[in-house]
Amino acid sequence: MPTKSIIYHGDSHRLTVEMKTPTPLILGIESSCDDTSAAVLNGVSVLSNVIAGQSVHEAYGGVVPELASRAHQQNIIPVIDKALKDAGVDKEQLHAIAFTRGPGLLGSLLVGISFAKAMSLGLRIPLLEVDHLQAHVLAHFLQDPNWQHQPPEFPFLCLTVSGGHTQIVLVKSHFDMEIVGKTIDDAAGEAFDKAAKVMGLTYPGGPVIDRLAQDGDSKAFSFAKPNIPNLDYSFSGLKTSFLYFLRDQMAHTPDFIETHKADLCASLQSTIVEILMAKFEKAIRQYPVNDIAIAGGVSANSVLRNSLTALGEKINKKTHLLPLRYTTDNAAMIAVSGFFKYQNGMITNQLAKPYSRQQR
Repeated sequence: MPTKSIIYHGDSHRLTVEMKTPTPLILGIESSCDDTSAAVLNGVSVLSNVIAGQSVHEAYGGVVPELASRAHQQNIIPVIDKALKDAGVDKEQLHAIAFTRGPGLLGSLLVGISFAKAMSLGLRIPLLEVDHLQAHVLAHFLQDPNWQHQPPEFPFLCLTVSGGHTQIVLVKSHFDMEIVGKTIDDAAGEAFDKAAKVMGLTYPGGPVIDRLAQDGDSKAFSFAKPNIPNLDYSFSGLKTSFLYFLRDQMAHTPDFIETHKADLCASLQSTIVEILMAKFEKAIRQYPVNDIAIAGGVSANSVLRNSLTALGEKINKKTHLLPLRYTTDNAAMIAVSGFFKYQNGMITNQLAKPYSRQQR
């Protein structure tokens, strides 16, 4: 049976990993924000993907970091246990553990990283660190029996949109990703959530706006659109425009939000998607790719998904949409990212520390 030795640089021990199967069993752990998730993959094939959310933040209209880290501590053992049981895999069968190193909330990340390190030492299997944002992109390479698709071909462009990040990524390989455009201030997901909070909607606001917008007129109201050079984004001006518009309207009509909620949601959503797609189309015309994709929590938005499909048909590009279960934070995307690193011997040592901002 073939073996390979892996040295943890900076550590005193050596791990010998037996390649017992053609494809390794990878446990993925995700704890970057307020979702505790664990998944087991056989290569790129999803055997289980368990997610535990945190309803405690709803009362505050946003994620409270200290509460998030405490909830991760409560959730991580039962979530990992369920992921292993759902996959029908014993922990002794695992070949490696992939974990989110960042970006994210440091307290939340520490819970996942600490558990991954301890489990790695106990089982004497290697660690695989994963960048959260790159994992969102690589979710397109997951194989799921309920999702028939062909993954994107390199190079491709991916619009990654979430509550904390908005960026256009030129994906040249599993490990070579170039950010060609990004937000210079707020993220698109943040614009959704902050606007929802102003209107008195529940957190997270993006899905609520998407649902209410289905009954509204997307052209009822107009809001400011930024004029940012190159392929970068900005959403702070839109948030300010929306806030001032509501302030002025409510000065004359106190119940304006309640009586125009659907139209407000539809108009705001349409504006955000138009901003996103305008720059993304510009990037597609600038870079010679045949495949285009979206990823991240906001990629679950129905108008954004329809807009990408329409754009692909318009300019003859193959479009890639993730199932909704893989758009939000999940450990399957962490495990598949770890799988590609495992294949290439990109092992992490026990000294790995979390980072809050994306590494350059």
